[in-house]
Amino acid sequence: MALLDEYEMEEHEYTADPNHWSGYVAVLGKPNVGKSTLSNQMVGQKLSIVTDKPQTTRHRILGVCSGTDYQMILYDTPGVMEKRMHKLDSMMMKNVRSATVNADCVVVLVDACKVPEKIDEVLEEGVGNQTESLPPILLVMNKKHLIKPGEIAKKLEWYEKFTNVDEVIPVSAKLGQGVEDVKHIIRMYLEFHDIVCEHPERFFVSEIVREKIFMQYRKEIPYSCQVNVVSYKTRPMAKDFIQVEIVVEKNSQKIIVIGKEGRALKLLATAARLDIENFLQKKVFLEVVVKVKENWRQDEVLLKNYGYGGQIQAF
Repeated sequence: MALLDEYEMEEHEYTADPNHWSGYVAVLGKPNVGKSTLSNQMVGQKLSIVTDKPQTTRHRILGVCSGTDYQMILYDTPGVMEKRMHKLDSMMMKNVRSATVNADCVVVLVDACKVPEKIDEVLEEGVGNQTESLPPILLVMNKKHLIKPGEIAKKLEWYEKFTNVDEVIPVSAKLGQGVEDVKHIIRMYLEFHDIVCEHPERFFVSEIVREKIFMQYRKEIPYSCQVNVVSYKTRPMAKDFIQVEIVVEKNSQKIIVIGKEGRALKLLATAARLDIENFLQKKVFLEVVVKVKENWRQDEVLLKNYGYGGQIQAF
């Protein structure tokens, strides 16, 4: 079974380029502030699920943002939650904390449309009680295109006065406005060394399927689903074969996911396959099955097996 959130890395010997900045960047914030949208814009490719539902991101998403003289390793983390109903929720918050342990810079997103508020809760989840060796913090006011320039200026002034951050910058991640400024500021905090990393395509295949679940089903169904890539076979003379399992907690949920005469599952698989082919730039044969594992969100062994243990992979 695929262990989601495990990244297969290759070690490379290299000579550090004294003119090359590299480092790790953790992107934090409450649900629906635009963390995934910003990360996708910075990377220049859709790597994180983006929907209007909270807690769409479950795992730390690894994205690599590279330029001629820099390389940023981005961790797009789950939104910081106030209420935790399942063991899954608590383990997701461990992922938030572990993503920032070795970060060279922390980016905290806030919604520019909302009344300014202190970010202590987000920082506490992200960096804990660290008082020494705290990484530089960049506060990003997202969705600036939805408010007037005068309001932006007032909120910018408030955050600069009442939050202990190194920089405050307004952006519109959706429109791409200010994204290059964010990258420029982050680069100032990176170190002189090189980083080379890879991430398995199967992880993003599972995320694409999960995104389609969020878009197609309502209420509790998307939150009760876990997506695992069971098999991924590259076939040079034919379409790549990908087998995916959707895990739910109840048989009644399985019936809903499959739908009458399998129509709902077929619709889901078709939508996912088209996006997967676009992402991989190749044709694939996608097989999707649905399985029931009762109370998987409360099963710590299963959660760790699904990649929610919060461990940081060594680079």
